Amino acid sequence: MNKPLNIAPANADGKTLESTMSEVAAAIADPSRVSMLCALMDGRAWTATELSAVADISPSTGSAHLAKLVQGQLISCLSQGRHRYYRLAGNEVATLLEMLMGVSMRAQPTRPITTPVHLRKARTCYDHLAGDVAVRLYTFMQEKGWFTEEGTELSAVGLAGFRQIGATLNAQTRRKTVCACLDWSERRPHLGGNAGAALLAAFEHHGWIERIAGYREVRFTDAGRRALAKNFAITLS
Repeated sequence: MNKPLNIAPANADGKTLESTMSEVAAAIADPSRVSMLCALMDGRAWTATELSAVADISPSTGSAHLAKLVQGQLISCLSQGRHRYYRLAGNEVATLLEMLMGVSMRAQPTRPITTPVHLRKARTCYDHLAGDVAVRLYTFMQEKGWFTEEGTELSAVGLAGFRQIGATLNAQTRRKTVCACLDWSERRPHLGGNAGAALLAAFEHHGWIERIAGYREVRFTDAGRRALAKNFAITLS
């Protein structure tokens, strides 16, 4: 009996796509490493000590886990003076993690949502906003025709809306302009992609939000609350 042919392309190391995917999956498949990756979803760089504390493990064990994540190309290590910092390897990794969160929530549809209230309200998802407010922003834009019919670009109305709030798209990126990210706590989409990153940058630039040190949580300032009401018809209690 003939054996089936393996037609998966090989990379420079001679590994097939299947074996590479398995290695990436193995790098994620540990609760401590998942905790570290989730912490890095705030888009900032963390030290090994901070990440070990987040995962509630010893620094030596944490170092081993971080090495596994670096080897899997899920995170990168930056050296600055005597310190070493770790961050996600890119927005593709952040997108993968957000999708995994959504799949995990759908796998248990009867499980009650236990996300802390402050994180459900507003948080960062790597380089864009997530949570209840982000979902409401996406819904507003969708209803007001800010997206093209395909839902992957900003319409003329959307571009005008972005100009009005001073949100500038990155012209150098190859990312989709508009990406509907499934919000794992709200189970509805929020805005990702180039437009999502531009929106978060604008909110920070105007002082409409403030980050909570060491966490993904963000808080809307008084100016931010006024801006939400004026530009997006969103009222925060």
